[in-house]
Amino acid sequence: PAAVDWRKKGYVTPVKNQGQCGSCWAFSSVGALEGQLKRKTGKLLSLSPQNLVDCVTNNDGCGGGYMTNAFEYVRQNRGIDSEDAYPYVGQVWGWGGEGKAAKCRGYREIPEGNEKALKRAVARIGPVSVGIDASLPSFQFYSRGVYYDESCNAENINHAMLAVGYGTQKGTKYWIIKNSWGEEWGNKGYVLLARNMNNACGIANLASFP
Repeated sequence: PAAVDWRKKGYVTPVKNQGQCGSCWAFSSVGALEGQLKRKTGKLLSLSPQNLVDCVTNNDGCGGGYMTNAFEYVRQNRGIDSEDAYPYVGQVWGWGGEGKAAKCRGYREIPEGNEKALKRAVARIGPVSVGIDASLPSFQFYSRGVYYDESCNAENINHAMLAVGYGTQKGTKYWIIKNSWGEEWGNKGYVLLARNMNNACGIANLASFP
C-alpha cells in the first residue's frame, strides 16, 4: 500500500518516556512485540521494558543494547511481563518477571540498508524495531514536518525507536516513527523521518521484528 499507519488500527500503545536510562532498545522491542500481540490476540497491552532492562544479560541495561537480544530473551524466557505487572523505574532493578503477558518465537532482521524490505515488513507484519542516528540537535529539537538532515550518519546508530507506518506528504516520502522520549518531544512523541532518501539516518541499518 501507498500508506500505512498502525496507530489507526490500534496496534500501538501510548508514547512512553525512558527517562535518564539508555533503554530505548527495550522500548523499541516491546513496541514491536505489542504489535504482534495485538495481531495474534486482538488485545493491545503495554508490555514491560523494565523486564528487558533487568533480564537481558546480553545487553547493558541502561547502557544500551540490541533489539534482537531482547527478542531472543523473550523467546528463551518463554514470555515477557506486562507494564502493569512489571512497571518501569528507569534503572536496573533486578527483580525478574514471570513472563506471562506475551511470547516470542524468534525474530527476523531487515537486510541492512534496505528501505524497500523495511517498507514491506511494516506493511505486512506491523510495527518494526529500528535504530537510527539521533545524535544531532536538529533531531533532538524536531517538532514537525519530515525530518531530514544531511549530517545524519547512517553508520552511527545510537538510538532505537519503532516504525509504525509510512506515507507521503506533498511529494515527500516519510516513515512514521514512535520515540520513547515522552509526548512532549517531537510531534506528540513521534517523528516523520525522510524515506527513500538514501537510508536517511540509517533507518534500515538495524531493523528487526519478532
